[in-house]
Amino acid sequence: MSTREKYQEDLEVLEQEATENQIVLFNDDVNTFDYVINTLIMACDHTPEQAEQCSIIVHFKGKCTVKTGPYEDLEPRCSMLLDAGLTAEIQ
Repeated sequence: MSTREKYQEDLEVLEQEATENQIVLFNDDVNTFDYVINTLIMACDHTPEQAEQCSIIVHFKGKCTVKTGPYEDLEPRCSMLLDAGLTAEIQ
């Protein structure tokens, strides 16, 4: 299985599991991979591997669900992403 296929499979699994609210991160042409990865680790409690995978999915697909859960948990996390200059929303 190629890396790209693995990321597509991961994205499909994330979309199937998203039964609650979700933070969706959108691609931009401003922030670096390292910056996005570090911000996801800080704001969403991702492991470095999770954050790297999400940043690659965002880069190639344009968006990625980075966190699911109750709105009360997601709202401050999404605010941290926005305050850091990333483009995200709760859906």
